[in-house]
Amino acid sequence: MKIEFWGHEFEANMVVGCVGGFFIAIMSSMFGFGGGPFMVPLLTVGMGMPMYIVVGSSLLAIFFNTGMSTIRHYQFGNFDLLFFLCMFPAALLGGYIGPQIAKRVSPLVVKRVACMGLVLLALKLLGVY
Repeated sequence: MKIEFWGHEFEANMVVGCVGGFFIAIMSSMFGFGGGPFMVPLLTVGMGMPMYIVVGSSLLAIFFNTGMSTIRHYQFGNFDLLFFLCMFPAALLGGYIGPQIAKRVSPLVVKRVACMGLVLLALKLLGVY
């Protein structure tokens, strides 16, 4: 599929995106982490999209998965309203400040920071630290 954005044209494999997004949604819902760390590599490496398109696209895709997961966890009794109310304003503020920083920093630096975050997440999930 060809995608045109701001005068640039990109090709994206939608089958890879759909299948990968499905498995990422299942994993992130089961294990309780956001799908962004997995959706970003899927979109950049698997589908060949540039980082400035990937960030917004990933956030939109994860928004729906997170909403559904939140509803289901609430139904199962795995939801702390006080914790949510404390984190929600911080998430909104981070969502506003993050793109401002990314706009002023090299895309290579953004990718390196994202890789470091993924490695730390993997080590945490494996129980290394």
